[in-house]
Amino acid sequence: MLQIGCQTYTWEMLGDRWKGGPDDLLDAIAAAGYSGIEITDTMIGDYAGKPEAFGRALAARGLELAAFACASGSGYTEPARLESDLAMIDRTLDFVAAFPGAVLSLGSATVVSPGDLDGKFAAAAALYNGAGELGRKAGVPVAVHPSSHHNTLLFSRADYDRLFGLTDPALLGWVPDTGHILRGGMDILDTLSTYRDRIRYLHLKDVDAAGDWQMLGSGICDTRAVVDIVAASPNFNGWLVLEEESDIAAADPAKGVRTNRETMRQLLA
Repeated sequence: MLQIGCQTYTWEMLGDRWKGGPDDLLDAIAAAGYSGIEITDTMIGDYAGKPEAFGRALAARGLELAAFACASGSGYTEPARLESDLAMIDRTLDFVAAFPGAVLSLGSATVVSPGDLDGKFAAAAALYNGAGELGRKAGVPVAVHPSSHHNTLLFSRADYDRLFGLTDPALLGWVPDTGHILRGGMDILDTLSTYRDRIRYLHLKDVDAAGDWQMLGSGICDTRAVVDIVAASPNFNGWLVLEEESDIAAADPAKGVRTNRETMRQLLA
């Protein structure tokens, strides 16, 4: 069964302009008609390290935790930070494990210092494989979420092929993001089909032909075709998570995610 979740980055991208807290996010997402939420380590606020309290807050609004996303200032590409990054991930897994079925999403490997790309990919693979092993022990699926943002190591199809060739599919899943895949110039349906066994859940976003963010359904993403492929993937958990980065949503995040929820109803009709 398909379930529709909302990612909190729509608010996070406002930076200091966002003055609210996690309860405000939960209220807005529940009011917009979503069933679940993907929240980030940046937006969890006072609920950090308090899964019981966060679970009560979700339940009070009829929401589930679809996924928890975390990143590191190391970009997951610094060998000297491997031990501390894995320790952080291990602590985060303790939180996520309190929500059966939730996935730990790890941010895109990112270049944060000079160095050869072979070394960066090797460091990222070591981190992702190590995190996947920690997730296996904790009973929490772990997946990578590649992005198309500045200095990402995971932009093109060749980058995806390289990372997936270096990581264990039994340990590390994938959170495909339609917007980032399209911005990377990929054949989205072929990429999804090729790595369908890796898919744990899906991020749905839209872009125009120039790669600029658009509201869901207003760009070039063939959402229906994407959902059909992902829904048939053997390890997909049923969550379609809508994430919005367009200027329209930035002007009014609550309205933006509410509009996307209605668009999704129409796209799946």
